Amino acid sequence: EVQLVESGGGSVQAGESLTLSCATSGFRFEDYAIAWFRQSPGKKREGVATIAGGDGSTFYDDSVKGRVTIAKDNAERTVTLHVNALKLEDTAVYYCAATHAAEVARAKLNRHKGETVRWDYWGRGTQVTVSS
Repeated sequence: EVQLVESGGGSVQAGESLTLSCATSGFRFEDYAIAWFRQSPGKKREGVATIAGGDGSTFYDDSVKGRVTIAKDNAERTVTLHVNALKLEDTAVYYCAATHAAEVARAKLNRHKGETVRWDYWGRGTQVTVSS
């Protein structure tokens, strides 16, 4: 059974830093891309960062670029998301998701058709609340 379990959320002050963790099981970790998403009340879910399964290459959404670092530990099967200089607008439920590298390649190949990556597995999320 595939499982993704997020942890590390909480209430923090603006300007502080936070590290979220995604613990995984039930699939061949090295073959999967892992992504962090977030969703604020009344807003659509948005991608934050992605780390590839093979070479570990990373991608960051422009809204967080420069403040966020995604990293993975193959031995521990975990992916972390470190966020610096937290802002009020970072308040959201943060989710990690996983999909096979083949799906990422498929979506990349069909990007010109408007296709996006289908994320097959999701965690239940962890709440991050930033206050002033």
